[in-house]
Amino acid sequence: PETEGMFHRGSGLNLTSGQYTAPVAGYYTFTATLHIVRRERRRKGQPCRGNRLRVLICVQSHCQHNSNLETVSQLESGGDLFTISVTGVLYLQAGQYASVFVDNAAGSPLIVQSGSDFSAILLGV
Repeated sequence: PETEGMFHRGSGLNLTSGQYTAPVAGYYTFTATLHIVRRERRRKGQPCRGNRLRVLICVQSHCQHNSNLETVSQLESGGDLFTISVTGVLYLQAGQYASVFVDNAAGSPLIVQSGSDFSAILLGV
């Protein structure tokens, strides 16, 4: 939010912890769009551990089914920059938090780039 062009309203987002805490109980729509770059390329002949990248938005850091939003993407072997998004609706009690998790099975270190975004909007109670 301190950066020009960024938007931040409300007190629910904690930039230090990366968590959005629901001020009231209700249905919230969440969206996360991550721009991810591979920190190093896989060398020829190096075994491939996998090329799957999973992004989740979880409530209270519990990423079990039916209490999270999830998307899975296969990473192209030739590219270094990827964009992956997850969006959906979750019910949060007042005081519960939601945060974004990245499950990296891509076989190389990844960095989430600036310009990635996360939003939470109260739809109704």
